[in-house]
Amino acid sequence: MALDYSVIGFRIKQARLAKNMTQEELADRLEISVAFLSRVERGNSHINLKRLNQLCNLLDVSEGYLLNGASSNSQNYLDKEFADLIKSVSPEKQKLIYTIAKTIAEL
Repeated sequence: MALDYSVIGFRIKQARLAKNMTQEELADRLEISVAFLSRVERGNSHINLKRLNQLCNLLDVSEGYLLNGASSNSQNYLDKEFADLIKSVSPEKQKLIYTIAKTIAEL
């Protein structure tokens, strides 16, 4: 599965706004330019893992949330991912996924 950098950028922007931070404030704390942060938030530029970790610490979000929308802090963090997966496959594959999941759950 390829990363959708525009979605990642949107999540970064939402997390920044939730912390009531401007792009200028966040860029300053990350020691990057506002222009670069703006490109990241639009999905036009990518940040490296070191910056991603710094960003997560500043915004109090997990890397998992920014990269795939899942927060491992939540008990049901995979509910949406499973629901989306089930909706995206044929009925035959849905049955197979259910059978496999049920078998694993019974272990």
